[in-house]
Amino acid sequence: MHIGILGAESTGKSTLAKQLAEHFSGIYIEEYARAYVESLSRPYNETDVENIARMQVQQLSKSYPAKYVFFDTELIITKVWFMDKYGAVPSWLSDTMLTLKPDFCLLCMPDLPFVADPVRENPHRREYLTSLYEAELQNYNIPYAVVSGQTGARLDTAINAVLSYSL
Repeated sequence: MHIGILGAESTGKSTLAKQLAEHFSGIYIEEYARAYVESLSRPYNETDVENIARMQVQQLSKSYPAKYVFFDTELIITKVWFMDKYGAVPSWLSDTMLTLKPDFCLLCMPDLPFVADPVRENPHRREYLTSLYEAELQNYNIPYAVVSGQTGARLDTAINAVLSYSL
């Protein structure tokens, strides 16, 4: 079961994905975009975002030896990144998203304090971006649950959502 963890910057996606993988004895797939952008010695560009999307497709296409695989981010975030930053989405990505969908997603609400770091760039747009992610989940008919609250409540909500969906 491929489970995507979505949400704006600094909404606890990485922490939640790791906690869920541990709880369910699953696999955690780290966010490729962060490592990619951090490795650049210049500002990222549209080609970089396309390279990130291609790697995400490879990660999502793989078969993993666990019942639960938790992906820290998903193609929806990359699609919104393209739309928001460059005003267009590569057609190959839109086509791929029609068939390469997660089984279930958890949408993290922006109710945690924003923690700045060198790759985060939207501290005042988290609610707006969250609404775009939710619209895309609905557009692609991907089942999802909303996760909010502080760390303990967030994890409990996410565990219960995964259990409810996988029953």
